[in-house]
Amino acid sequence: MNRRAPAKAKSYPVEQREERQQLRRASFPIVCVGASAGGLEAFTQLLKALPSRTGMAYVLVQHLDPTHESALAELLARATELPVRQVTDAMPVEPDRVYVIPPNVDMIISQGILRLTPRTETRGHHMPIDRFLRSLAADQGSNAIGVILSGTASDGTLGLAAIKGEGGITFAQDEKSAKYDGMPKSAIATGCVDFVLPPEAIAKELAKICEHPYVAHSRPSQITDLMPEGDPHLKTILLWLRMANKIDFSDYKPATVKRRILRRMTLHKIEKVKEYVHFLQHHPAEVEALYEDILIHVTSFFRDSGAFEAVKTEVFPTILKHRSPEEPIRIWVPGCSTGEETYSCAISLLEFLGDRRASIPIQLFGTDLSQTAIEKARAGTYPENIAADVSPERLQRFFAKVEGGYRIAKTIRDTCVFARQNLLQDPPFSRIDLISCRNVLIYLGLVLQKRVMPIFHYALRPRGFLMLGSSEGIMGTASDLFELMDRKHKIYCRKSTASGLHFDFAASRYSFEAGNIASGKETQQREGGVHLTDLHKEADRLLLTKYSPVAVVINDDMEVLESRGHVGLYLELAPGRASFNVLKMAREGLLFDLQSAINEAKKEKEGVPVRKENVQIERNGEVKDVNLEITAFKVISNR
Repeated sequence: MNRRAPAKAKSYPVEQREERQQLRRASFPIVCVGASAGGLEAFTQLLKALPSRTGMAYVLVQHLDPTHESALAELLARATELPVRQVTDAMPVEPDRVYVIPPNVDMIISQGILRLTPRTETRGHHMPIDRFLRSLAADQGSNAIGVILSGTASDGTLGLAAIKGEGGITFAQDEKSAKYDGMPKSAIATGCVDFVLPPEAIAKELAKICEHPYVAHSRPSQITDLMPEGDPHLKTILLWLRMANKIDFSDYKPATVKRRILRRMTLHKIEKVKEYVHFLQHHPAEVEALYEDILIHVTSFFRDSGAFEAVKTEVFPTILKHRSPEEPIRIWVPGCSTGEETYSCAISLLEFLGDRRASIPIQLFGTDLSQTAIEKARAGTYPENIAADVSPERLQRFFAKVEGGYRIAKTIRDTCVFARQNLLQDPPFSRIDLISCRNVLIYLGLVLQKRVMPIFHYALRPRGFLMLGSSEGIMGTASDLFELMDRKHKIYCRKSTASGLHFDFAASRYSFEAGNIASGKETQQREGGVHLTDLHKEADRLLLTKYSPVAVVINDDMEVLESRGHVGLYLELAPGRASFNVLKMAREGLLFDLQSAINEAKKEKEGVPVRKENVQIERNGEVKDVNLEITAFKVISNR
């Protein structure tokens, strides 16, 4: 059985990627229609309802018997005025044409040219629809449209997710009209389908979509005309998003944000940005839908498999070599989406450890802005066509077969913690061995990229590692924080230097601004000129870690302002008049080291922790060893 990985798009530096992608895109949308059992009937219904001129090209990918010639093209030609042709290798795609896959092959598209490749099977399953849809998403970006019609199993599910991830539009046949609802049902369950309709209605919707300016004018200059820089309506949309989710997208890549907004406008047949603002004001659910669209959930298991092999041969051995016996190996995946990257890291680590796993604790953290994605990651259930990315050996060892797909084994799920997190605002983890943050920075503007790097540096242990996506890299002053270790796989090692991490609480100001607009009142409290909300967030930033579950925040006068966890083991109120001076509250044995650490922290650069280990304190006649960590930081007033 021949097994090949799905075709992957060539990677370019981030500055060139979008420009090159635009150069290779067709000037018209390309629609892939996939089907299996019951597909002929559904194809026929769709083609009969299509107008003769839409300006779109249609590529039909059907599961066919590999041992017989196909009459599909001839049969479908009777249902439409559009020219219908069976594909031959290197056939260019033209608008208002229908292209039909031949039997016993796989097909991809590259620079608008249809390419035929030898038929492949994965664990006995042929997945031609996923293979073509993934190549279409990579090649055509937002010009790609995916349609899944009748069929069994789940071919097409991962491909539709890729189409939506690139800003394209997705359809699935409704279960009532589908002769076999397995394929549409699988795609719908992922949440990546924009329209669920019978074939005739899909055709009518396609005819409407082709008239929208976003579809008709997809070049970068034309997109700018549709939503120019400084458009006040764009600022209003960003403000609505900020009010609803406390996330500011103004420093994300402008082209990405605009395309996502225009995509949503297309789905609702809205041509003017002003009209879309009005729509958002009256449809709160659309604000959430736009928010999820902008976050872009594009991921897969073992994406760029060479990077995971490099981690096993270059990174994990170094981590193990410098690891203290009592400390776990900790991995953080920011922007984890639906969990595939986090679970891939866990599987790779378990494979590397082998028999040593029983004696070495491991912890993996996956974080994302999307609560919907986090919930899917926690469930750990994926369609059966992940077999295209996961080897048979890994499926057998690390997954359990469930109805319609696979679920990550409980032993792995128990090692992975998933949580919603704003990377730029919420507390980072600390004492991390490896951060895998791939294909997140490409969506952030330079301002945000510069803010992220000190956070990563702060989160990592000495000799910790950072892995970025193939089109990402360390730029500017961040080169003082990280040293390139593997150029091909974008793996960096943390330098032993101060991160220079400063907390300006930009996100807090945005939340405050939105609150004023909504209510006309200032809702934040101040104490001594410092926003209390700032203080809460800064405390959480420094304390959210398995190694600091109990902590206090003090001011320059040594007064305790906030506490986390049960601090009674370390601090207690002294007899007499109540005092919250941390030195007066310190338990016996703690005072000297605590005062020494605080004094040292004041002398260190902001954000650099000072540790005191194996400090002996006495409580209830028992002596305990504890570790202290003191970090100095500033809270900036918003006044």
